[in-house]
Amino acid sequence: MKYDAIIVGGGLVGLSTAYHYQLKNPQAKVLVLEKETTVAQHQSGHNSGVIHSGIYYKPGSLKAKNCIEGYTSIIEFAEKYGIQYDLCGKIIVATNEKELPLLDTIYNRGLENGLQNLQYLSREAFREIEPYCEGVRAIKVPQTGIIDYPAVAEKLKNLFLEMGGNIFFNEEVIKIIEHSEGIIIQTKNAEFKALKVISCAGLYADKLSKLTNPENDFIIVPFRGEYFKLKQEKKNLVKNLIYPVPDPNFPFLGVHFTRMIDGNVEAGPNAVLAFKREGYQFSDFNFSETLETFTYPGFWKIAAKYGKTGLGEIYRSLSKKAFTKALQKLMPEIQEDDLVPGGAGVRAQALSKNGQLIDDFDLLKKGNIIHVRNAPSPAATSCLSIGKKVSELID
Repeated sequence: MKYDAIIVGGGLVGLSTAYHYQLKNPQAKVLVLEKETTVAQHQSGHNSGVIHSGIYYKPGSLKAKNCIEGYTSIIEFAEKYGIQYDLCGKIIVATNEKELPLLDTIYNRGLENGLQNLQYLSREAFREIEPYCEGVRAIKVPQTGIIDYPAVAEKLKNLFLEMGGNIFFNEEVIKIIEHSEGIIIQTKNAEFKALKVISCAGLYADKLSKLTNPENDFIIVPFRGEYFKLKQEKKNLVKNLIYPVPDPNFPFLGVHFTRMIDGNVEAGPNAVLAFKREGYQFSDFNFSETLETFTYPGFWKIAAKYGKTGLGEIYRSLSKKAFTKALQKLMPEIQEDDLVPGGAGVRAQALSKNGQLIDDFDLLKKGNIIHVRNAPSPAATSCLSIGKKVSELID
């Protein structure tokens, strides 16, 4: 059977793209190919569950634009389909005087990105919101919330199927061949034909892109984020969301406290180089994927820049005491015994040959093929916006 469009990847971005394309083209034959047994098995189902506000992102970037639009869309989607969410707000806390200029930068970015009702809070004011938090000053961000992203993915899947779309599981794509009559996609099990193809492959975005663009200018480097949970009797220490001022020397947000939609409280994550793209345990290892990372020219350039910070992240991964110490900067009362093992996720971080971490979303269109090459956080928040734009771009 020949399809009008095939979307590779059953995560939030892939499902949103399929949903929007089918919505816009109700008579089209649309197929999603997913290598796992169900949807949202990796980044979409292993994230922090936060609805991001867009306060951190460079004004005018794809991240900023899609996060703001996606924020509105995902709340409307949750309201319409009864998906549990809570716009509880968060505070971003400067723990010392040196962090105050960075806090000002974040505040100003929020204003430039159109966020309203941001508030500076004194120590006394933010401790009224989070009584056990410590620091010198904070920003209150009312737009931030929490949501059940796997439920969003499941609803997108069901809506897509109800409109006549198809999803085939256990279909790992190994080849994409362009010819005069369309595009052939080969999986390990079968062959499919399409007029248009969109790959939303997350942790394997570079592999899919290379199938049609051999001279790819980046690779995906996996970073594992590991979490602890607060044990039951200590969950009262955190009311909603508490974030630090991000380290400008590292492209991640730092360990923080997140109340989840199920009522649990997560503490973390760190950001550890993973030795397997879908490696959720420290011991998970894939030789070929690790070799690819370590032989890539850009890796050693980024290692020289962030090596010391990266080693600290590994140390915190191996030492619960060190992880606890990092959390104590925001909450001195936290003790090792208050933490129990939580989950982990792996972030797909695109890295260029010159050693630059690609910070923004990245889409590559060539003829009737689009590759979503880089979609890190806040891709979950932005998924409805990204999916809509990609479905329009392919036409």
